[in-house]
Parts: sequence; structure tokens; C-alpha cells
Amino acid sequence: MKFRVGVLGATGYIGTPYRREIREAENDATIVALCGRRRNLLEQAAAEDQARFVTDDWRQVVMHPEVDLVLVCTPDALHREAVMKCAELGKHLFCEKPVGMNVLEAQEMWNAVKTAKIAHFVPFWTRYVPAFVRAREILQQGTIGELKALVFRWHNPRPLNMPITWRDDASLSSAGSVADVGSHAYDTIRWLANSNAVRVTAQANVITPAKPDLGPINLSEALAAGNAGIQVNSRSRKGTAFDYASIAFELANGVVGTLVVSHAPFIRKGLAPDVELHGTLGSLAVDRIRSTITMARSDSDQLEVETIPDPGFGNRFSKYVFPALRSRINGGWSEHPGMEDGYLAQIFTDAAAESARSR
Repeated sequence: MKFRVGVLGATGYIGTPYRREIREAENDATIVALCGRRRNLLEQAAAEDQARFVTDDWRQVVMHPEVDLVLVCTPDALHREAVMKCAELGKHLFCEKPVGMNVLEAQEMWNAVKTAKIAHFVPFWTRYVPAFVRAREILQQGTIGELKALVFRWHNPRPLNMPITWRDDASLSSAGSVADVGSHAYDTIRWLANSNAVRVTAQANVITPAKPDLGPINLSEALAAGNAGIQVNSRSRKGTAFDYASIAFELANGVVGTLVVSHAPFIRKGLAPDVELHGTLGSLAVDRIRSTITMARSDSDQLEVETIPDPGFGNRFSKYVFPALRSRINGGWSEHPGMEDGYLAQIFTDAAAESARSR
């Protein structure tokens, strides 16, 4: 099956690289229709993709008779309607995370997708990072014994004076960093520990000062402006979506842990490993930046360091997305993440955000 693709949020920070990968996977798919809010960027994208239809109305893409796969790459608040329409019309679905604004939306969407029996994919890409794949193998082999505790750090610092985007707006973002990178991190925790959270308690805040307000620009443009050193001026405002959180949790299998997530400019990544996994026979640390795993065994004073070859993701659509969709279309099981995983992640991020808001 060759997919005929419609992309919502086609010219944004996420949609742009996805379109490039789909163009390169010409034997798997062709891009038919694009939706975005800025006409000049849309026309440029259409020329790149050789897409015949562009619009600023997402409904026209989802309802397009030639589209059978829809990519939902819009702000969080705009996911639900598009996903529900895809389910209604039987269009296969790729939905960015967090899948909804809250767990009620996520559950409604997952139920609709199940009922419609459409194929689906949610891009929790960390499952495919070689160092994390290797860490999971070590856990499953029992090398560090029974997992008891973990620490996960996900820092994605943005430039101090980066202009504000929809991701800073609590009316458009599900829960800021808690839901943005927190959903990635929690999916990885579930995948590593083979268990779901049963309790969370969280502290979260907005710790970045006011940012320049340049209007409706996308994240790529905002990052470029921030890296260029744009100065804060009278048109500046503070974000309302969390950009820092510390979340303590317990999993159903008894594992306890701490997750720290942040987009704040002051919190650098690379100073400590991304993940520490502590078991009854030893511990290991995953360093994504250096692509290493460091292991400490309880019966030895020596640290064992393993460097994991990391050639990069390659074409994620050819390698993961299209095979997952085809498997689900054919009624088979898929190891790849989908809308159920998005829903389970939203249970966690919603609970963490509620804990933070209620203090």
C-alpha cells in the first residue's frame, strides 16, 4: 500500500522535517494535501512536496478524497477535532504527542480510533535511540537484577531571549514541558520498566523570564531569533505553560522514581546521564548525548562503560511509521507506539500537572 498523505501543521517545526522524510520515502507515500496558517510558507512547501492542494482549513485536508493518511502536527489544542474526524471518515492517523489537551480528550480519541479500526502511530522516538534500546536489552537480560528505582532527566534548554510561541501558552499547550517532553520521558519509562505509574506528585513552574513577542512565528523561527540574540523589548510577555517540573512517581510493579523535565534556558543537558536505572544486582546510566551506558555492579568496584554506535534515526517513516501502519491495517500487532500509548502517557502527564497546579 502506498499512502496518500495530508499534513496538518505542514510548515511548522515538526511538520517540515516529517515532510522531507516522506518525500524521500517515495515508494511508500506521496504527499497530496497540506494545511497551514501562513500562505507564503504553504506555497513553498507545496512546491517542495509537489502537493496539489493547500489550505488553511484542516477539514479540507481530512475530507480530501485522495488522502488516506493524515499527519496531525498542530498545537495540542487542535488535535482532538482532527483525530475524531479521521476516525469518523476512516482515515489512518499519525498524531503528535501529547495527543490531547487532557486525559478526557485522549481517552475519547483512543476509543474512537479503536472503534474505527484505523491504523495509528504516535511518535515516541526515544524508543528507537540505540543507547535506550541497549539499556532495555540489559534490563530484560536481568544483568542488574530486579529494577527498583530510576531517575530520568529530560532537559531541552531554549535560548534565553527566544521569542514566545504557542508552546509557552497554556491555552494551546497541554501542560508545557510536563506534557511536551514529559510524555516522551514517561513513554520511555513505561517501555523500559514494563509497568505504568499508579501515583505521582509534582512541582512545576514557569522559571524563564518574559520573552519577546514577535507574533505567530513557528519554533524554528523563534529558535533562530533567540540564537541571534534578539533583545527583550516592550513587546514581551511571560509564558503561562510550565517550563520546569520535578515529578516523583511510583509504578504498579513497585519501582519508584523521579522525572525532571525542562525547557528553561538555565538548565543545561549533558552534565549528568539522562537516565539512571537501579536494580538489586547493580545500576546503569544512559547518556544519550555521548551514546554510552555506564554500569556499576554490586559485586565489583569497577565501572563498565559501553559505547553504543548511533548512526542517527535515518528515515523514521520508512523504518518505523509505514511498517507500523501497514501491520495495523492488516490486523496485526505492532510493537511501535500508537494512540493507546499516547493515552497512557496523557494519564501520567495530566496527573502530574494536576498535582503541580493543586500544590
